[in-house]
Amino acid sequence: MAYIMVDIESDGPIPGDYSMISFGAVLVSNDLNETFYGKLKPISEEFIPEALAVSGHTREDVLSFDDPKKVMLEFAEWIKKVCKDRPIFISDNNGFDWMFICWYFHHFTGENPFGFSSQNLGSLYKGIEKDTFKTFKHLRKTTHTHHPVDDAKGNAEALLTMKYEYGLKIKF
Repeated sequence: MAYIMVDIESDGPIPGDYSMISFGAVLVSNDLNETFYGKLKPISEEFIPEALAVSGHTREDVLSFDDPKKVMLEFAEWIKKVCKDRPIFISDNNGFDWMFICWYFHHFTGENPFGFSSQNLGSLYKGIEKDTFKTFKHLRKTTHTHHPVDDAKGNAEALLTMKYEYGLKIKF
């Protein structure tokens, strides 16, 4: 299996009414050198200024971003290129990140290369620690900047630490 760590930035809480404005993906491997970054033009006139501000972009910035269909097709091609077998979607907050990626794939390409499921990094760590109050975020090496590639990379580093230092049985 090929684990793809994903992080998204949006201008609101749900896809369709609001827009995914950028996302980053990292193939989880020892060197973390395969990355993807997409910046997407909004699909809606609606946006929450505070949500958009988290990304560091303005509304004017995002209006010049790429066509979402083009970006999602490029992401699908990248996944095919870097994955030798089935891609597994994993993220820090898969309930949020997954719904945007899944919706955008189905809406703009007709299918989701990840299938119908995703994995949650935080839940993996809670299971390792046997404590639902624990967080993995101290395991990141790359600073959490809200640039989605940085954030995905930091989360992938945490997953590698879970494997090599905590004994998580996982193959990539």
